[in-house]
Amino acid sequence: MMGERSGSQSRFFYRFNLEDRVPADHLLRKIDAVLDLAQLRSQLAPHYSHTGRPSIDPELMIRMLLVGYCYGIRSERRLCEEVDLNLAYRWFCRLNLDDTVPDHSTFSKNRHGRFRDADILRHVFETTVRTCMDAGLVGGEGFAADASIIRANANRQNSVPGGDDHDWTSGNGGKGPGRAVREYLAALDRDAEPPKEISLSDPASRLTAAVGKPAFFGWSIHYLIDVKNAVIMDVAETPSVPGAEAGSAQTMIERVQNLFGIKPKRLIGDTAYGTAEMVAWMVDQKSIDPHVPLKEMGERDDGTFSRSDFIFDAASNSMTCPSGKQLVQYRRRNFARERSGVTKANTRIYRASHADCRVCDLKQKCCPNQLRRKVVRSVHEAAREVARRIAKTSEYRQSRRDRKKVEMLFAHLKRILKFDRLRLRGPTGARDEFTLAAAAQNLRKLAKLMFRPPPMAAHAA
Repeated sequence: MMGERSGSQSRFFYRFNLEDRVPADHLLRKIDAVLDLAQLRSQLAPHYSHTGRPSIDPELMIRMLLVGYCYGIRSERRLCEEVDLNLAYRWFCRLNLDDTVPDHSTFSKNRHGRFRDADILRHVFETTVRTCMDAGLVGGEGFAADASIIRANANRQNSVPGGDDHDWTSGNGGKGPGRAVREYLAALDRDAEPPKEISLSDPASRLTAAVGKPAFFGWSIHYLIDVKNAVIMDVAETPSVPGAEAGSAQTMIERVQNLFGIKPKRLIGDTAYGTAEMVAWMVDQKSIDPHVPLKEMGERDDGTFSRSDFIFDAASNSMTCPSGKQLVQYRRRNFARERSGVTKANTRIYRASHADCRVCDLKQKCCPNQLRRKVVRSVHEAAREVARRIAKTSEYRQSRRDRKKVEMLFAHLKRILKFDRLRLRGPTGARDEFTLAAAAQNLRKLAKLMFRPPPMAAHAA
C-alpha cells in the first residue's frame, strides 16, 4: 500500500546532534584528523590588538578557506553560503547550527593584513608537509619538478603595449594605484626589456598562449613533489615566462633542504630543467643525479656530423673531427689582453682551418654549405655527460614514469578543484592561492592514504 505523510505542521522541538549527521568516512572527518593548527594562534598573536572587540576566530577562517579549496568553491561569497547550509562544512569549521558564518569581506581584510604579515598560509602548507613526513609518506630519495600555467584575473583588452610610458599613479576613479599595481612598481626593473603587452589590472602577469589558442595573461605555478606518494614538498609562483622553471626548482630545493633537512638523490623534470646551468648546479653544487632530458642544440638530423661526432681533448683545449683534424678556439693570434674564450652563453666555440676543410674528403658530410666547420661546446659539458650516462639506465626510465605524478597533480588541480583561473591579483595574490591549493592537495592526500579501508577478505573458493 502506498504510504503518505500524516500531518503538515512542523515540530516545535528537535533532538539534533551535528556530530551524528556527518558520516564517519566523510572526507572532512579525515582531513580534520590530520589538520594541525596548534601553532596558528601563537603566530598570529603579535598581529592582533590587546584591546577592543574580539575578532573573528582566525582558525575558523583558515578552516573555511581549506573547505573552499578542497571542494573547488572558488568564490568566497559562495563559500560563506555553502558553509551556512552544509552540515559537514559547519562541523569541520566548528560551527553550531545557530552560529553565524563570517561575512565574505572578512577574508579580504585579514588576507591583505594579518595573514600576509604573519605568512600564515605558508605556515599551514609547511605543517601539512611535516605531517606527511611524520606519517612516512615522504621518501626523500626522488623529487620531481614541473610547472603549469594558470590564467590570471586579467582581460587582454584591458592592457597597454609594453613600451608605452603608462601613468600608473592615477588608478581607477582617481584613488591611486591598486595593490597589484603597487607590487608591480615596487619590483619593477627599469633596465629590463619590457614585455610585449602589460595588463592594467595585473601588470606582473605575463602574456602567454598554448599552441593554436588565443593568448592570455597568466601565472606559472611550480610544484616540487616527492615521488613516493606525490606529496607536494614546495610550491612557488612566477609570471608565465620561458626559462623560469630552473630557477624556481633551485629555490624550492634549497628551501626544502633548509626547512626539513631533506635533499633528494635525483631530480626528475622535463627539458625545461635540462639547461646546462641547471644540470651543472645539480651535479657540481648539490650532488643530485639529473634525471632530465638535455637540450641538445648541436645534434643534426640531416646526415651531416653532429657535435657528438667530435672528440674533446681537455689537455689541449681542442676538438678532433672525424677526419682527425683539430678544431681550436684561436689560431695564431696574439691578444693584448688574455681572453677566456667563454661567450655570454657560457659556451666555447671551436673552429677548423680553411685549409683543412677545403681538401677534406668528408666535407660534404661535415659542412657542405660552409667554408669551415665550427662546433659549440658548453663550459658545463662535464655535468651534461653525467646526465647522458644516466639517461641510458633503467632508473632513468622509471623516472620518466614517475614524472607523470606531478602532471596528474596539475590535472587534479584544474579539473577536480576547479583551479584554472586566479581570483587574486599580483605576486602575493598568486602566492596565496597557489599555497592554499597545494595545502589542500596535501590534506586530501593524507586523508586518502592514512585512512585506507581494510582489504576485503578473499572469497572462499
